[in-house]
Amino acid sequence: MAVTIQEAYIQTFENNVRHKAQQRKAKLRGFCQTVGGNSQSHNWPILGKIEATDKSTRLQDTPVADAAWTERTSLIVPFDAGESTEQEDPTQMLVDPNSNLTMALAMGMERRVDDRLIAAATADALNGDGSTTAYDFTNQAAGAYTDPISFDMVTAVQEIFMKNDIDPEEPKVVVVGPTQVRKLMQLTENTSSDYVQAQALQSYGIAPNWLGFTWINSTRLLAGADTGGGAGTIDTLFFTQRALGLHVAKDITARVAEDPGKSFAWRLYCFAHMGAIRIEDEQMVVGRALDAMA
Repeated sequence: MAVTIQEAYIQTFENNVRHKAQQRKAKLRGFCQTVGGNSQSHNWPILGKIEATDKSTRLQDTPVADAAWTERTSLIVPFDAGESTEQEDPTQMLVDPNSNLTMALAMGMERRVDDRLIAAATADALNGDGSTTAYDFTNQAAGAYTDPISFDMVTAVQEIFMKNDIDPEEPKVVVVGPTQVRKLMQLTENTSSDYVQAQALQSYGIAPNWLGFTWINSTRLLAGADTGGGAGTIDTLFFTQRALGLHVAKDITARVAEDPGKSFAWRLYCFAHMGAIRIEDEQMVVGRALDAMA
């Protein structure tokens, strides 16, 4: 009996799974104020400024500043991700699908944390009295969506921070997109060893502490129709660690179990309960940039 050569071929498979290129960890979570605890909401108290006055006479009455107290309130919103596999799936594969799918779900959850913080940066902020405060683009934004990111834009942001009396020792961070990173690489002020450490530039592909900011590349910033500038624009974020608050009522948690109602199929589930809020408007500046090289 004749045997075709195709039937003699040997198929080989790997026991490793290559996850599609993706952001694996939340990038902004380490640059905000974080609190824990089980509650539906969390109040972030803010104390107003107190100014000193000259003493005009001896034994005068002790002054009472009557400083203003306000609050910002973050509301907990649950988010989740899930997947299923049949009982026969693991037996027909060399890799463990449940383990790898759980990893993929967790990475998606991490990215969702960044989405929450980025949205809160410029969204209407809920106050303790139930009112909301819109982000002040007039005084808290640099650029006008007509030019890409530039040395002048970054220094304009620094000027806004200085006008707001932000402590110069307060750690600051910038979140930009890939196009902004490319544009920065064409600026002498960002690549010359006269301004930055060349070794750091070679290691990270971006100056990590240029002009006193920690620089983060993200593909999840508000862009295009989600900004006030329309197509081809992006909202880059410059802020201190006092700008955003993250209330973690339940951190990212994974569950893997059999579902008796679905032929005992494996159910993979990740969930979290978190709330994000812009706490101090003065600590957040938006760089309104053209999301292009020109």
